[in-house]
Amino acid sequence: MPKERIVNIGLVQNACSGDRDQNLQKAIKGIEDAAAKGAQIVCLQELFGSLYFCDVEDYDNFNLAEAIPGPTTDIFCKLAERLGVVIVASLFEKRAQGLYHNTAAVIDADGTYLGKYRKMHIPDDPGYFEKFYFTPGDLGFKVFETKYAKIGVLICWDQWYPEAARITALMGAEMLFYPTAIGWHNSQDERTNQEQHNAWQTIQQSHAVANGIPVIGVNRTGVEGDMQFWGGSYVTNAFGWLEYKAPHLEEVTEVVPIDMNRSDSYRIHWPFLRDRRIDAYSPIEKRFIDE
Repeated sequence: MPKERIVNIGLVQNACSGDRDQNLQKAIKGIEDAAAKGAQIVCLQELFGSLYFCDVEDYDNFNLAEAIPGPTTDIFCKLAERLGVVIVASLFEKRAQGLYHNTAAVIDADGTYLGKYRKMHIPDDPGYFEKFYFTPGDLGFKVFETKYAKIGVLICWDQWYPEAARITALMGAEMLFYPTAIGWHNSQDERTNQEQHNAWQTIQQSHAVANGIPVIGVNRTGVEGDMQFWGGSYVTNAFGWLEYKAPHLEEVTEVVPIDMNRSDSYRIHWPFLRDRRIDAYSPIEKRFIDE
């Protein structure tokens, strides 16, 4: 086995309020605390700067959006440089008048803004009216060459799509990050809650297994309207093993070490990439195979 190559992953799982400055300061403190614990790459939850506003269709919520790069990324660039950490920050992007995206910005450990990923899969479900706010991403899937690792970033609803994880892995991502906002509606029974959570966890562990890379999800916690966001932020290794699982109902900042060289070992012994039949996969481009 090659020598260990450890990357320390910081997860900041917070509850949010209607006070945008308070949310920002809480995120900054989480990043600082993670860095003090040795984190090298720190990921925040989806849309950490506000309440999860997509539970309603309200035109006033467009006022929450900002340019990327812009004021928040400027703050995080200075913070990343001061602390020597990579930051993955999920923001509501105003691209132009009437054109908005759900976007993650990536900032390198020297404070350099590396770019952004725009969420590709946009849900429209009770409590998650994201199609009202967000235009589907048009940058494609993205990887970012940071000081500590080449990372792929996807966002929340993307996590249900193996195609997104596969393509990002094939682009050379050494790990996948999913800023997330998902929870339980207060009208649901316990069986439904557990069924949904187990499906959420299983599909993401499956991405790690299928692609031989670690997967990291950072979710919010706390009660917002009719939703209890379920926390449960996690880190898997390159074979889907849960290295860390956060509690459901608590704010936490955690740092988890990942041995990046383990991906090679898992891919050698379970050679899924080697045995892919890329000559036979063109039907995947159809919406449904009914002819």
